[in-house]
Amino acid sequence: MARSAKRTPAARRATRRLAADAALLVVAAAFVLPLAWVILSSLDAQADLRVKIPEEFTFGNFDAVLVPEVTFTPLLNSLILCGGATLLTIVCAALAAYPLSRYRSRTGGAFLATILFATCLPITAIMVPVYALFVQVELIDTMHGTILFFAASQLPFAVWLMKNFMDGVPKELEEAAWTDGASTVQSLLRVVLPLMGPGIAVVTVYSFVMMWGNFFVPFMLLLDPEQMPASVSINDFFGNRGTVVYGQLAAFSLIYSTPVLLLYILIARRLGGGFALGGAVKG
Repeated sequence: MARSAKRTPAARRATRRLAADAALLVVAAAFVLPLAWVILSSLDAQADLRVKIPEEFTFGNFDAVLVPEVTFTPLLNSLILCGGATLLTIVCAALAAYPLSRYRSRTGGAFLATILFATCLPITAIMVPVYALFVQVELIDTMHGTILFFAASQLPFAVWLMKNFMDGVPKELEEAAWTDGASTVQSLLRVVLPLMGPGIAVVTVYSFVMMWGNFFVPFMLLLDPEQMPASVSINDFFGNRGTVVYGQLAAFSLIYSTPVLLLYILIARRLGGGFALGGAVKG
């Protein structure tokens, strides 16, 4: 009986580990199976909704989509829209987060609460008045107008993130720069922003990914098919009466995801870095 009593806690821990492993396998399958379908279907001449090894491997699906009107032009439009909006978001978020991080005011808490509330607003709830406004100011069906709205929609959460990262940079470093004659803008550009590189990388990736996969905003604000980004043009693979070219859809999806993967790879080192402030304020 004593041995049985001693084994019971270990047996319970083993059971819990097995249950946790089983749950993780289910979650992993939920992510792996769609990815496996995309990869296998892109190489399948007779692709359908099933996850299966292709009977005949082919690159014909890629040949069919690698043409300017299907892939290259929409991807270029996406890069212009998302790249421009991400750059504008980062610049405006840094400038807005700096006074929130460095100066204390009675309205600072209320302003941050308003920012957090703005992040909760669904895009679909504000698109009707935004569309009417864009028509009145003649920004409808323009790339720069869509870039401005993309940046504005991502700015609240970007400011909130940037402010929290900026709080981790000691103010003493700026004070030392001010003693050497640097202005506030110079201390921001040469001291604060370089030290919060990982934070800027996080905001950049988050903003770009959220814009890259956005279908509704460009679909509403852009009318010319020549200006449509890839997130909207992918709808062309869904034909009439429910017919879908699955192989070409999978091939286009792989190509469509490449810029996001490249962006992450380029700044992965910054994401894994620290603020390197260990000895910066000592002595």
